Amino acid sequence: MSLFDWFADRRKLNSMGQKQQEREIAEGLWTKCESCGVLTYTKDLRANQMVCPECEHHIRIFSEERIEQLIDRDTWQPLDEHLRPTDPLGFRDRKAYRDRLNEYQGKTQLKDAVQTGLGEIDGCPVALGVMDFRFMGGSMGSVVGEKLARLVERGTQERRPVVIVCASGGARMQEGMLSLMQMAKISGALQRHRDARLLYVPVLTHPTTGGVTASFAMLGDIILAEPKATIGFAGRRVIEQTLRQKLPENFQSAEDLLDHGFVDAIVPRPQLKETLARLMRLHATPPEAFDGHLSHVGTSEIDVPSTVTNP
Repeated sequence: MSLFDWFADRRKLNSMGQKQQEREIAEGLWTKCESCGVLTYTKDLRANQMVCPECEHHIRIFSEERIEQLIDRDTWQPLDEHLRPTDPLGFRDRKAYRDRLNEYQGKTQLKDAVQTGLGEIDGCPVALGVMDFRFMGGSMGSVVGEKLARLVERGTQERRPVVIVCASGGARMQEGMLSLMQMAKISGALQRHRDARLLYVPVLTHPTTGGVTASFAMLGDIILAEPKATIGFAGRRVIEQTLRQKLPENFQSAEDLLDHGFVDAIVPRPQLKETLARLMRLHATPPEAFDGHLSHVGTSEIDVPSTVTNP
């Protein structure tokens, strides 16, 4: 080997070693905002509940993080963890539905696209359901519907308010009519919850679409949404092709729905826990305390935080 070849090999090895070292050091330490492109130290971003400090873009989070953000420490009691989806129709598209379920269960370590349980939000007892978009786009199959219906019934039985954090592409086509029936099942449970004069608050996150929007996502006593969340039934392209009209840029955004009265308030993620706790405390106030006048309730109990968008 010539001296020139020896130096060339050394430079190549050093270059490869430096690239590998840089990649190992940088991996996971920084997160790039998908909206503004700013790099943020991941630890700081998590401390801000995955909201970009530069542009306030709400980076998508999943069920474990959402539960950790909302529920008081050591109060979470999962419900119905044993329920698993089956393949009643023997459905197959590019892949068998059973194989697709196994794939997503392995990736997410979840049985299906929702986690439900009991806990406390700032000391207030609550029945909480959190949908997870990682699992087949948060689609609503039989297990998702069953777990949410049981959650609402448990909340009614124990006289707890119910909060459901929605993130879904809609009904799960692989289960056909069985998936669509979950809309009616959950809606019926929510009506019995309402008849018991108990509070239900859906929190609409990005995205909330299809059969979820057409059922329990829009049946809340107070409907909250995260900033710039996409909320709708059919997709933009389908509507534009049907109407043969160009839709506004902010169509199906949380802000557009707030302007049209479909959403009651847009709540930034860092303020969500405080807002839910305040709503639950207000709803839990005995009717006789009002004596027909809201003036009997302290202002601090009914004010919406200044960071909450309200019509």
